[in-house]
Amino acid sequence: VEKIEEQLASLRIAKRSMLSEEPAYLLDIDVSKPAQSESSRFVAVSCSNKSIRVYNRETLNFLREYSSRPGILNGVRFAHACDSIVFSACSDGTVKCWDIRLATQKAVQIFSGYPSNVFISFDINRSDLIICAGTEKVEKDTFLVFWDARGITDCASATKEPLGVYSESHNDDITKICFHPIEPNLVVSGSTDGLVNVFDINKDNEDDALISTCNSDSSVSFIGWSGKDYKQVYCMTHDEGFCWWDIAQLDTEEPITLLRVLDIRDAVYVENDSLHYLVGGLYDEKANKLFLIGGTSTGNIHLISCGTHGLSLVGTLCGGHSATVRSFCWNPTDESLLTGGEDAQLLLWKPGAVERSLAKKASMKIASSVQKRVRVHNSSLKSRKK
Repeated sequence: VEKIEEQLASLRIAKRSMLSEEPAYLLDIDVSKPAQSESSRFVAVSCSNKSIRVYNRETLNFLREYSSRPGILNGVRFAHACDSIVFSACSDGTVKCWDIRLATQKAVQIFSGYPSNVFISFDINRSDLIICAGTEKVEKDTFLVFWDARGITDCASATKEPLGVYSESHNDDITKICFHPIEPNLVVSGSTDGLVNVFDINKDNEDDALISTCNSDSSVSFIGWSGKDYKQVYCMTHDEGFCWWDIAQLDTEEPITLLRVLDIRDAVYVENDSLHYLVGGLYDEKANKLFLIGGTSTGNIHLISCGTHGLSLVGTLCGGHSATVRSFCWNPTDESLLTGGEDAQLLLWKPGAVERSLAKKASMKIASSVQKRVRVHNSSLKSRKK
C-alpha cells in the first residue's frame, strides 16, 4: 500500500481538456484498450448533454462527438480487441456502436431491445462476444437484455436483435452492469432494489445462471470486481453506503460479507477537509488492494483504502476540479488517472507531471437540466430476499 500511497502523492495534473462550447457534466470515462504494444490512444466521455465525446488520450485534444438526441446516452465502453470501437447504452432502447476511424456521426451498429426498453446501464464482456444492458423499470418489468456482439470489429452496419433477457432477478431500475475482468461468462448487476446479482451466462436459464444475490439494503450506484482472481464483488449506494462480498465463500460456512459501511461520510476521517460522496472503486492487482474514490463538492478527490477492518484515507488530490467529480478511469500501465466532473473538465493526472497551461481553471458549476443521479427509492427493502 505504501507504494500506491507514493504513486498517488506524486500525481499532478498533466493535461486539462479545453472547455467545450456546450459545457456538460462528465458522467462516465473509458480509455481504449491498448493495441499490441502501444499505449491506449483514445478517451471517451459520456456527458450530461446526451453525447459521447472522444479525446486523444495523451493530449486530451477533442476528436469526435456522437449524439443520439432525443435519446439519452448512458455509459461508455471501448471494445477490448479493437481500440477504435466505442459503445453506449441509449434511452431509446438500443445500444449504439461507433467507429472513431470513420468521419460519420452515424452509429455503425445498433443493438436493439424490445419496444418498452429504456437502457440506463450496459457493459461488453471480456471477449467482445456479449453485450448486456439494463433497463429502467417500466410498469412492473425490469430486464437484463443480451446480444451477440460478434462482428463489431468489422462493423457491418446492421441492427441486431437480442439473444434473450433475464427478467426475474431484479424488480427495479438496473443501474449498473459489470462483466468479470477475466471470465467472459460472469456478470454482476446492481439495481435500485438494493440487490447485487452475480450471473453465469453460460447456464441455460436465468434461475441456473443466478449464482449469488447480495443485498445492499439501498439503491446501488456503482459495482465492481476485486480480490485475487476477482472473486469478490463490491457496491456503492446512492446514500453513500458501501458493501463488499466474497463470492468464493458461497459454498463454505464462512460469512460472505467482508465489510459493510452504512455511510462512508461518517466512516472515513479526513483532516481539515470532508468526504461528501463516493465516485467508484478500483482494484490494484499488483498490490491486491481495493481502493475507493470519493470527493468533496469543491472538487477535491480522496483515495480511500479498503480492508476488512474498515476504510482509511490514503491521500487527496487538490487543485484540479472546482465542483463535484463524477467519473474517473485509472490506468495501471502508466499509473495515470483521468477524472471528469460537474465543472465540465477532463483532467489527466500523471506521476510528477507539470501542467504547462497557464490558464486559470474556470470556477464554475454547471446548472445541468439532466441531474444524472437515478431516482433513489425509499421503498422498504425488508421484504426482499436477503
